[in-house]
Parts: sequence; C-alpha cells; structure tokens
Amino acid sequence: MARRLALMNTAQPRRGGFIQRWLPPLLGGGVALALIFWLYRDLDFGRFVEGLGEAHIGWVTILALTILLEQVLNGWKWRQILHDVKPVRTMRLTGALLAGYGANVLVPLGISPLVRSWLIARMEGLKMGTVLTTTIIARFIDGVVFALFAGLVAMAGQVPQIDGNLELGLVVAGALNFALFGVLLWAMFRFRTLLAEDGPLVCRLFDWMAKWFRANGAQLRGSLCDGVVWPRARQHRLNVLIGAFAAKLVSATHYLWAGLAVGVVLTPFDYLFLMVFAGFSLVLTRFVRVPGGFVIGSALAFNLLGVPEEQALLMILFNWMMSIIIVVGGGLIVLWQSGLDIRRARLEAEVTDVRV
Repeated sequence: MARRLALMNTAQPRRGGFIQRWLPPLLGGGVALALIFWLYRDLDFGRFVEGLGEAHIGWVTILALTILLEQVLNGWKWRQILHDVKPVRTMRLTGALLAGYGANVLVPLGISPLVRSWLIARMEGLKMGTVLTTTIIARFIDGVVFALFAGLVAMAGQVPQIDGNLELGLVVAGALNFALFGVLLWAMFRFRTLLAEDGPLVCRLFDWMAKWFRANGAQLRGSLCDGVVWPRARQHRLNVLIGAFAAKLVSATHYLWAGLAVGVVLTPFDYLFLMVFAGFSLVLTRFVRVPGGFVIGSALAFNLLGVPEEQALLMILFNWMMSIIIVVGGGLIVLWQSGLDIRRARLEAEVTDVRV
C-alpha cells in the first residue's frame, strides 16, 4: 500500500508537469489557427489553387536564396562581434545559427541561442558562456536596428490608413524597442566588471541561482563577462552595423520575390511595412504563447495593404515553406553532421556549466 501511494505521489508531478508544459502551446496553437481561418474566411480556394499552379518558380528560387543570404549576413555580423575573442569562419557561424533554429523546432523551448553557442564553443575550444554573450549582443543590436526601421516607416508616412493611429503606434513601439535594447546594451558594457566580482549582492544571487542548474556561478559569471566585447578595429565595428542593416533589408525583400512569383508588386515602403508589422506581431504573440505570429502579422498587413487574399496567402505560404526548407532543414543537417542528437543538444544546452 505504501509503495502504491509513493508511486501515485511521484506520478502526480509528472502529470502536472506534462500539462504545464504542453497545455499553453496547444491552446496557443488553437488560437493561432482560429485567427488564420478568420482572416481567410472569404478565401476563394479555386483562385488560390490556380494562382499556385501559375506561380513563377524562378522568383521562388530567388526567394529561397535571399532567405539563405539573410542567415549568411547574420553569421557574418556575428563573426565581427566574436572576432576579438577568436576569429571564426562565417559559414561555420551561419551553420550554428541554422542548427539553433532546427533544434528550436524539435524542442520548442527557446534553446536556439544555447544550442548555437554550445556548437561554436565545442568546435572552437571556447567557453559556452563567452559565446552565448556574443549572441545576446548580436540580438540586442538587431533590436535597435529593427526599431530604426520601424521609425523610418512611420516617419515616411507610408502606413495604411485605418481606424486609430497606426503611425503613432509604430513610433511608440519603435521608440520602446530602441530604448529597451539600447539600455540593455549599455548595461551589459557598463556593469561588465561588476558582474565579475564576488562581493555585490547581484553576484551572490546569480551564484545561488546557478546552483539550481548545477553550474559554478563564479566561473559562469567570468565566462559571460569575457563575451561582453566590442570590436577594437573600426572596420569590424562598422561591419557589425552594416551586417545588421543589410540582413534587415534582405529580409524586407522576401515578400518582393514572393509577390513577383504570383504577380503582386508593391512600393518599397510597403515591403518595409510588412517586415516591421510582422516583426512586431511575432514579438507580441511570443509573449502570449501563440505560435505563428509572423504569419498572422503578415496576413493582417497584407489585408491593410489591400492585397487579394488568394495572392497574399500564396506569398505567405512561399515564404514559410522556403524558410522551413532552408533554415530549419539546413539546421537539422548541421546538427546531424555535427554528431549531436537533439536529446543531447537539449541536455547540453540546459546544463550551462558545460565548458565554463
């Protein structure tokens, strides 16, 4: 009897953990599907299939190449940040970026930065915490650059007119985005030396939390601080900004090529508006655990721009399919070639005392 009660007590947390882990994503997925069906409730399926059959494969191929180019530019930008720690080839960093996306699809727990950092640390003989910090710096820079694009779209006045002030909304969202990531970047460099010390309260709290993950807090703080770097060479510093802006511009052209495949041509600022609006939608839906934020945001933006539903859905479909094939598929190939199975990737990524 006692043994049965013990088994029941141990099974209860597992059941509760299963519900806690999978219920929010399932509910979020249901909300996402409902939104998509509502947005395309008047879709003419016959015209959609006809447009799919008449799509120009050449433009779809260019779309696939630009999706890959965006990741190469992100890898090149990461190389500039990491250069003073250790020069690493752009294609190796690009492969690690893809591997992170691939792992995140199989284990949707936001482990992408951890997996890519673990891979580069293992291949280059670096500390994982050091590499992880450089990925965080790259992400913050992307946030600042994205905010600048949002401000450009809003101030240029090329925003669809709807009930409410969409331009003001973009300005406010862009300003908040710029302030948030700008302050985070400043704080990283301003308090880098403070985090490396043992005395401050925040460091003691960090060490206490690190024990929960079986990590050495002092060593982990040291490796993280080693990654708070900014290139000493002016050309590398400039390249970081060039890479961030170039990647966003290439991202904005994705719907250009997808549109040309189905006969839709918009203004240059319309493509920037699509990128900004869909990007903000992605961020907002992540907070409420609703997947498909980029697809939902794109559908809303196309509706605001007056693009017919059938062609808009085809453009979204081409973009989504090519992203899955190029980014996620390429990432899974990189994971396979590295000899890293996904279960081990998750364990190694979550235990942050690996090579710190």
